[in-house]
Amino acid sequence: MNSIGVIGDRDSVIGFRALGMTVLEAVDSAQAGRQLRTLVQENYAVIFITESYAEANQEYLQVLRSRKLPAVIPIPSLTGSTGLGMRTVRESVRKAVGMDLFGDDE
Repeated sequence: MNSIGVIGDRDSVIGFRALGMTVLEAVDSAQAGRQLRTLVQENYAVIFITESYAEANQEYLQVLRSRKLPAVIPIPSLTGSTGLGMRTVRESVRKAVGMDLFGDDE
């Protein structure tokens, strides 16, 4: 069975523990980057990471995008969305189907 992990600040990710996901609380983007690498090494299939930590680790996330797994999905934190998650989904759909299905609502 493939595992699902969540990385982010405590308040933003603690609720995912109730869903049976592995939750790693990070206090800064450097720690989140280390945790992301650990989950990748442990062959997690899906990793959710709060947008601010994802933005700080974009270089490594670009490397991961060329791989089939894991799927790394940016999620908003409790403080709100930076828009990274939607931009990532939009780009993935654009690559898959060859056009922007979401329109110009950015």
